[in-house]
Amino acid sequence: MTSYSVDRPGRHRLSPVAMGFLGTLGVGLALGLYYIVIHTGPLPLWITAALFIALGLDPVVRFLVRRGVPRGAGVLIVFLAVAGLVAAFISLVAPITVQQLTLFFQSLPATVDQMSHSPTFQQLDKSYGIKEQLNAGVSHLTSNATGAGGILDKVIAAGTAVVNGLFGTLIVLVLTLYFLVMLPSMKAAFYSLVPASRRERVTELTEDITASVGSYVLGQSTVALLNGVYALIVMAIVGVPYPWLFFCIVVLLAVVPLVGPPTALVVVSLVALTKGWGTALAFAIAYFIYLQVEAYFISPRIMQRAVKVPGPVAVIAVIGGGSLLGVLGALIAIPTAAAVMHLLREVVVPRQDRK
Repeated sequence: MTSYSVDRPGRHRLSPVAMGFLGTLGVGLALGLYYIVIHTGPLPLWITAALFIALGLDPVVRFLVRRGVPRGAGVLIVFLAVAGLVAAFISLVAPITVQQLTLFFQSLPATVDQMSHSPTFQQLDKSYGIKEQLNAGVSHLTSNATGAGGILDKVIAAGTAVVNGLFGTLIVLVLTLYFLVMLPSMKAAFYSLVPASRRERVTELTEDITASVGSYVLGQSTVALLNGVYALIVMAIVGVPYPWLFFCIVVLLAVVPLVGPPTALVVVSLVALTKGWGTALAFAIAYFIYLQVEAYFISPRIMQRAVKVPGPVAVIAVIGGGSLLGVLGALIAIPTAAAVMHLLREVVVPRQDRK
């Protein structure tokens, strides 16, 4: 008994038994892949982060290659530069940030108590009852901070977080190095799986997408770093407390487009309120002015070769990506949305326009 029946000359139709078997096999493979992804912990996130970092660094490597540097040497130069920046950040900025984070939590109860005596806070407390909720949150953050058990638990938790963070950073750096070295080979292997009749078109689309994604990752990282440096300078001038701590927070938030910078403005302004309305207002005005300069002058020049996504689509993509994968999802949301839009514009729309 054959596993297919003849539909018409030159074509074969699978029998229901064979179709059911193949369908079951596909479902089994999908469930197996889902099980592997779920039970491998942060590994899929590390792989995704490393791939996007490699795509972001690839334009720099290609720039060196165009200047006559062999690709292997270019990859090594770029990788050592990135590793050096990471090491410099860990050795210089991280200790200051940890120290200021500790001081921030130690002074949090006194800061909240000082704020609670202001007329504005008392009025808000009468209307919304925020004092009780705020005190409960502070108590939860600082509970048992002075007890032996609390100190031990916090030391263990902090040590575990540091070890996990360093291990994850090391894995991402190693994967980034491999991806940078193997990126042309990976693309060539992918192209070889495409039918010869479509290979040229698929190659063109893939190169366009990877180039734009790489430009986006590199450009957005540069914009975020400039944003953080400016915020650090302003915080130091106007007297915002814990400037290095909030420098790191601003950089992390600024990496997330559209949503991140306004969030940073609100967070730092609220912290600046602990020093007075004048400090908060001075920072808010200076940072708001910078955001306008960044939006109309800095970003367009840095991101001119990067992906272009309409505002509403970008906001929806960032919110959806953040809900699914957290910060990493928000970071990769816009280039992913841009890739989908590029495929729709270059593949689907032309097909629909054919008569």
